[in-house]
This record gives sequence, C-alpha cells and structure tokens, in this order.
Amino acid sequence: MKGLTLEEAGARVGISKATLSRYETKEGTVKWPAVDALCREYGATDEERLALVELAKGAKIQGWWRSLADPIPESMNLMLTLEDEVIREDHYACMYIPGLLQTRAYAEAVHRASEVRCEEREVQHMVDIRMKRQELLDRQEPPRIWAVIDEAALRRQVGGSEVMRQQLQHLLALAQRPHINVQILPFARGAHAAAVGSFAFLRGQAPELDVVYVDLLGGGLFMEKPEELDRYRLAFEYLSAQALDLESSSDLIDRISKGS
Repeated sequence: MKGLTLEEAGARVGISKATLSRYETKEGTVKWPAVDALCREYGATDEERLALVELAKGAKIQGWWRSLADPIPESMNLMLTLEDEVIREDHYACMYIPGLLQTRAYAEAVHRASEVRCEEREVQHMVDIRMKRQELLDRQEPPRIWAVIDEAALRRQVGGSEVMRQQLQHLLALAQRPHINVQILPFARGAHAAAVGSFAFLRGQAPELDVVYVDLLGGGLFMEKPEELDRYRLAFEYLSAQALDLESSSDLIDRISKGS
C-alpha cells in the first residue's frame, strides 16, 4: 500500500470510498476494471495485475440479478456489473431502439424475434432483467445516456403499429430528461462511421475503466484494448456529428410516431 486513505485511493481510480471499503472487507465481488486500476495505482507488477484481473473476471458476480431463478448469459452478467459504476453510456443503434430506452412490449417483441427457440418463460425472464436494468435511469445521480439511433430503427415495425407508437412516444419522453440525449441518424446521411453494427461505449470515472460492448448473435463482445476504445470513441463522435441535432431528432421521432 502507499499509505492512502480509502477516500484518496478511491478518488484516484474512480470508485467511491464505500465501494473500496466493501472490496477490502470482502463484501461483494470486486469488479475487474477496478482491480486493474487499483493494481496500477498501487504499483503492482504487470504479472500480478493480470493475474488478479483474471481472478476478478472469473469470480462469480453477485448482484440483484443473481436472485433470479433462471440463469442469464455471461455477457449480460458483465454488462450489469459494469453499469453499476458507469458515469456515461454512448449507444449507437442501427437495428432496434437501445435496450435502456425500450418499453416492455417492444422488448418482448425483440426477444421473441431474436430468440426464436426460446420458450415464453425465457423471453419474460430476459425482459424482466432489461426492465430492472432500466432503473439506473432513475437513480439520484444517473449516468448520462447519449444515444445515436439510425432512422431504420424508428421505422422498423417491431411488435406492430401500436407497440411502435408507444415505443416512439416513450423515447420522446425519455429524451426530455436532462441526462438523456437522443439523436437520429437519418437515411439521407448515407454511409456512416459504424455500418458494421450497434455498440455501447461504457465510460467509467477514469479512462482506464472504459469498455465497449458490441452486439453479436447470441451474446456480445467486450473490448477494452486502447486501440479498440479509440476506434469506437472516434466512431461515436463521427456518428453524433452526422446525426440530426437534438431538437430535429425529436421532431423526426414525433412525425414517425404519427405515421408521417
């Protein structure tokens, strides 16, 4: 140790004094991005740091979702854990409205289409998790959510016209919150910086805690190498620059919701 107080050590790696105290007293699982940052701060060797990070990644993650009767995909475990401490999430969505901004009916339709072999019980289980995950939007100090959504996601009829109308009205309402920005990337912009697919950039209190999540069939992929983060950070900046401004985006959402 370097003789730092809990508050000083936590501040240096972007976690709260209370969180660091829980880590030291073994109350709850230590999140691997925090392990990595603490090892760097305390001067651990690369070998020690990598070994501890691997232990943290392999540890059984404990959270509210672990009380659920059915298991959830490991990639979702990690997403939920990381979201406990993010200060900002940047989402680019080309197929569907981002999960954090979905209504229940829309989320159910997405899961039924995506997981065609799943029983209805499994669909409801995954939607329950998504709805619970959205509670982070109502925290006293919620993370900033910045979503760039392709126009295609607004016009794709997921669940039918009424489900879509309610979803777009819900999106409009969320866009009025001070910590949520919604931009629409219209068809007229043509080719753009992320034609490969949707992704989420999870930003921690320090750059070394940043992680990118890329949607894949049957799960997702997390990226954390500096060059990967730089690529997706730049891609999101380009997407935001190409998209409509906030007011024009809301106008387009409203028109589409009314069938225009």
